[in-house]
Amino acid sequence: MSSIDAESLYRVLVEQIRAAYGPSLATADGAVFAGIYSGGVWLAERLAQDLNAPHFGVVNVALHRDDYAKKGLHSQARPTELPFDVNGRRIILIDDVLSTGRTARAAINELYDYGRPASIDLAVLADRGGREMPIAARFVGGTVDVPASEDLVLVRGETNAFTFTTEPRTH
Repeated sequence: MSSIDAESLYRVLVEQIRAAYGPSLATADGAVFAGIYSGGVWLAERLAQDLNAPHFGVVNVALHRDDYAKKGLHSQARPTELPFDVNGRRIILIDDVLSTGRTARAAINELYDYGRPASIDLAVLADRGGREMPIAARFVGGTVDVPASEDLVLVRGETNAFTFTTEPRTH
């Protein structure tokens, strides 16, 4: 198991989003954050705080996953909660790791269950490659090289600081 400095990736991600959206994130009709459960929610919560956004949403992708029958619904997963109207909004979809693109696709499908956004930008802390779908993030903290036999897992510390660890893949 190895460790990757997620805090440096987070700082890069914050600056990219700040440069693109500036103070509009703090306005009632500005772009909004929607974090994919669970690591993406941690990031969306911290980004909302650090960039003065009034709120953020939670997106649960379980029912839109193409491997739902295999993985099932996680009992501790939060349901989708969007404290804003999706219709006509610019949404910044947040996740911790982008790999195959399946989770991002499922999250986009979930968002469209709630309405039709004006746009969706994907922001990820780490891009590990291995895409199986034509999905790319607009904002990326960094590219991380992790063997296919390992999972990249975001860990949130007591002070809300992030780190990545790698673990042997079990699926």
